[in-house]
Amino acid sequence: MFPIDAFRETLCKAIDIFQSLEIRFHLTGGIATIAYGEPRMTQDVDLVIDNRAVSRQLESFLEALSRTDFLFGEAAVRTAVDQKGMFQLLDTNEALKLDVYPRELIPGELERSEMLEVFEGMHVPVACRADVAVSKLVWISKGSHKSRRDLRQIVRLASESEKNAIRRLAGQFGLQDLLDETLAEPDEPIE
Repeated sequence: MFPIDAFRETLCKAIDIFQSLEIRFHLTGGIATIAYGEPRMTQDVDLVIDNRAVSRQLESFLEALSRTDFLFGEAAVRTAVDQKGMFQLLDTNEALKLDVYPRELIPGELERSEMLEVFEGMHVPVACRADVAVSKLVWISKGSHKSRRDLRQIVRLASESEKNAIRRLAGQFGLQDLLDETLAEPDEPIE
């Protein structure tokens, strides 16, 4: 696992491509958890990108990637964009990985992104707290234990209006009971 600051250069290369092609994106996953919860180590950076925008500019996107030191599979990128799956970019200079999701897990999440300072002097769009919390609930429903602790921290540090938004969104996804169950659990000691 890498400290979050190790991802700055890798992330900047990807952001340059997204911005040059006007592809909306935001950070999610572990980095969003760090932004809204507590500092922890992460193994990769998760990004959501606008599927329509990348689909329209797929050839330019692949060309831009080919001019970087990212290792990627062209067929994997094409399939992920077509099927709204996931593809990976491996920064061969830093030996760090980006998991790129050309789709929204939570409908409308790119519209609700918040600009946050994730590195000193570097503000980037991050999934809003409610979307991060509900995405953690989705992962919990699939068996992720780490997401349980993440969710408790995200909610614990939320404002009342953010907690209400989390509850509303969890209800829309049929995850209200899982939210209540997870929030009632005690935090285990950090190992």
